[in-house]
Amino acid sequence: MDIDALKAEISLLLTQMENQPQNSRELHEQMREKINEMRAFGMPIPEDFLQFEKKLEEDLLSDTKEERGREEG
Repeated sequence: MDIDALKAEISLLLTQMENQPQNSRELHEQMREKINEMRAFGMPIPEDFLQFEKKLEEDLLSDTKEERGREEG
C-alpha cells in the first residue's frame, strides 16, 4: 500500500470522526491501526499524524479514567 492511499484512508477516518462522534472510540482504533500500518511498511509518518496519534492516546487515557471514576463512584 502506498502512502497516498493510507493518507486518503486516514482523511476518511477523520471525516467520519467529525460526522459520527458516537463512534469515535472505534474510529480512533482504526486511525491507530493505519498509523501502525505506515510504520510497518517503513513509511514516513507525517508530523500531523504523530500529533494526532498522541492526542488520541491522551483522549483514550482520559476516557478510561472517567469510566473508572463512574464505576467507583
